[in-house]
Amino acid sequence: MEKKQLGKTGVYVSAVGLGAMPMSLSNRPPESRSLQVIHRALKLGITFLDTADSNCIDESDKHHNERLIHKALQTYDGDASSVIVATKGGLMRPNGNWVRNGNPKHLRETIRISFEALGGNKPIDVWQYHAPDPDYTIEESLTPAKEAQQAGIVRFVGVSNFSVEQIKRAQDVVDIVSVQNQYNPWCRQPEYDGVLEYCESEGLTFLPWSPFGGGRRHENLQDMPVIAQLAKQEGVSVYCIVLAWLRSKSPCILPIPGASKISSIEDSVRALDVKLSDEEVQRIDRETIP
Repeated sequence: MEKKQLGKTGVYVSAVGLGAMPMSLSNRPPESRSLQVIHRALKLGITFLDTADSNCIDESDKHHNERLIHKALQTYDGDASSVIVATKGGLMRPNGNWVRNGNPKHLRETIRISFEALGGNKPIDVWQYHAPDPDYTIEESLTPAKEAQQAGIVRFVGVSNFSVEQIKRAQDVVDIVSVQNQYNPWCRQPEYDGVLEYCESEGLTFLPWSPFGGGRRHENLQDMPVIAQLAKQEGVSVYCIVLAWLRSKSPCILPIPGASKISSIEDSVRALDVKLSDEEVQRIDRETIP
């Protein structure tokens, strides 16, 4: 398995991760299947698992995904000592909605619960502030993360859905190792707003969420001529082509495609063997203009 350094930490993880969110939403698979998916990912050499306290159905189900990952690691029959789990906090799920909450009191509490949900016997590998809340300053909202790091509850800190200006403000509070923003061929904001360039210059790992475009676009990738053509040419799935496109964009990018089937995570790993030429990347850019 190809490795990639997480930020400037000296810690190396697999060059593709597993996004565990699909295993905890309202259409979640049976727990037994989810455990099999995570175990298969580990067998394939994946050592970076992405989750969040809000990967759940609603507030009564909070932290479901974290508990699931912990159970998977505890029941794995191999060596999971090098696995890095990155979680997030700062979103609420009232009635299944997604609502920002940057209240420092709430964040202190959710960090504590995430720590316990992930086992409570070692620091959270990476805790990320899920999205800036306009009701609180970034400095206020990230102070709990700094406190948790100082207390040995959190090892590394990242941010999500942040602009360059917001990342800089975050860095004044606590060391940042990762940035998780939306990025795919149809949402190329990180290319235009400077976030991708800033991550490269600062040595931050960029984690693209919604790599396949989400919803209907995700389901209909095979109907997009350039992607379908390249997939046929390379003998891989359309999803492999999109992941290869992402990886071609910057060495700081670590894709975290979601999966709820063994076949999906196996397919994501195959993408590591796909190398697109500059001309092929440009073709995708031209034909998938946001």
